[in-house]
Amino acid sequence: MEKFMTPLLLLLCLPLALAGHDYGQALSKSILFFEAQRSGYLPHNQRVTWRANSGLNDGKASGVDLVGGYYDAGDNVKFGLPMAFTVTMMSWSIIEYGKQMAASGELGHAMNAIKWGTDYFIKAHPQPNVLYGEVGDGNTDHNCWQRPEDMTTDRRAYKIDPSNPGSDLAGETAAAMAAASIVFRHSDPAYSSELLRHAYQLFDFADKYRGKYDSSITVVQKYYRSISGYNDELLWAAAWLYQASGDQHYLDYLGKNGDSMGGTGWGMTEFGWDVKYPGVQTLVAKILMQGKAGHYAPVFERYQQKAEYFMCSCLGKGSRNVQKTPGGLIFRQRWNNMQFVTSASFLATVYSDYLASAGRDLKCSAGNVAPAELLGFAKSQVDYILGDNPRATSYMVGYGNNYPQRVHHRASSIVSIKVNPSFVSCRGGYATWFSSKGSDPNLLVGAVVGGPDAYDNFGDRRDNYEQTEPATYNNAPILGILARLNAGHGGYNQLLPVIVPAPTPVVTKPSPAPKPKTIPPTKPKTTPAPASSSGPIAIQQKLTTSWISNGKKYYRYSTIVTNKSAKTLKNLKLSISKLYGPLWGLTNLGNAYGFPSWLNNLAAGKSLEFVYIHTANAADVSVSAYTLA
Repeated sequence: MEKFMTPLLLLLCLPLALAGHDYGQALSKSILFFEAQRSGYLPHNQRVTWRANSGLNDGKASGVDLVGGYYDAGDNVKFGLPMAFTVTMMSWSIIEYGKQMAASGELGHAMNAIKWGTDYFIKAHPQPNVLYGEVGDGNTDHNCWQRPEDMTTDRRAYKIDPSNPGSDLAGETAAAMAAASIVFRHSDPAYSSELLRHAYQLFDFADKYRGKYDSSITVVQKYYRSISGYNDELLWAAAWLYQASGDQHYLDYLGKNGDSMGGTGWGMTEFGWDVKYPGVQTLVAKILMQGKAGHYAPVFERYQQKAEYFMCSCLGKGSRNVQKTPGGLIFRQRWNNMQFVTSASFLATVYSDYLASAGRDLKCSAGNVAPAELLGFAKSQVDYILGDNPRATSYMVGYGNNYPQRVHHRASSIVSIKVNPSFVSCRGGYATWFSSKGSDPNLLVGAVVGGPDAYDNFGDRRDNYEQTEPATYNNAPILGILARLNAGHGGYNQLLPVIVPAPTPVVTKPSPAPKPKTIPPTKPKTTPAPASSSGPIAIQQKLTTSWISNGKKYYRYSTIVTNKSAKTLKNLKLSISKLYGPLWGLTNLGNAYGFPSWLNNLAAGKSLEFVYIHTANAADVSVSAYTLA
């Protein structure tokens, strides 16, 4: 597939687009998603009220209390490796942008989300060299479609120990505990110390008894196999332990093992729950720019070169660049591609701020790049997720007007046990709820789903797990980016020591839905259609971006249809002529276009948006029929 770089570069030049999204609302929603993923006894301040207690006997058969933690995605299994990565990335988000989160009133909620994970890890680490890494198993769980509250599947617990090691799992959990200890250092010093104590023990366990965790917990192999091995997690844990403790031992570990364990050698274009190298390299580059590398500076410079290799590849300015969809989204794989988008965008965001604080540019094979362009790339990816894409679809559930309605998620897709307490059986759930074509009865607010394919196509079907399943590790990295985009930078030095402010109690108020975006970028030499009106219906078209492919110039237009009357608009039919490309957001009725499948009317004062792409000036859009009721 041809990679389109031009649209991305054009988007980076559009400062007006900054006003296009409510990043604060998106941040609030993305944190709320974690409450829907909670296992165990739900707290009194639980805001996702359609969920109830679940997994209350987890660990009992093994003589250990493993109640709590998070379900990883749309199933009811607690997988330790992705859960730990989720907590590490949430913690990193707060470490870098806690002040911005505090300004938006979300810091307390974000810290609660981290603590829900770390409280579980404390339980899962009952002895220095024992760590429980999974509860339940994917095989029996995926055979059933049940609410977590109704689970009848096997809840066996699986552990690693000296005889059955798992350096990758223990290393990632050490990283999570160390990073979280920084988050709580100011607000809860005793808890912070407890987390750091577990981090020390887990790192020692991971380093002394080496082995891949999926060789010990074999049931995980079909779901979260550690392809990259464990060296990246050991370096990752050491980097976080140095950040948390300042202990020279961990700096020595990074300096002495960087070459032999791949930290200075692996140039990657992927960062996620399995591959940690770009994260390690970015953290070590921060240590170097802080002036703390000492005599390891030559080694740490090699880490930094690989960090910049990753950043340049994301921008399309490296020697080997990431693939992107025609709409500009990073594309790595068909199954849950969005996890790589959010994690890469987070690294780009923090590295942009590190560079700006150090007064440096990014060095790419295509030339030097200003830090602002790296942040612009991250923003373009987040904007795509929130709806600035060829389908005008928000891939964050509950954000915007057009988002996935049939998410591959057991709890969301089955009526709440509080609404209908009738037991949902293992296979009965498939027959009644999984196969339903209707929208989810419980809105999974804030969930970032797997996302579109390599050509920006997306199928909103519950059985389309590759695209409609959410995951905690999709959301965790985006918290920091949204906080940064919402509250800005503030002009402080990102390389100075971190002090996470104590959260202040906030009164949660529902956020208003974002208004349709009508701010255009710089226009090419074309004449967009003027705003038109047909009685109570207003139509406004805006050119949002353009790019060149194979010698042709393509334009993307956004069209807003607004009901200006005091009544409900029904049976709308639009006539669209001079349209020479694909259109998203309306239903083709043959000789006219009507409401999209997810909408059957438009209330007074409300708007809908549709988009189209073609190689000409704006199409002619007019109202051919409607009724008001």
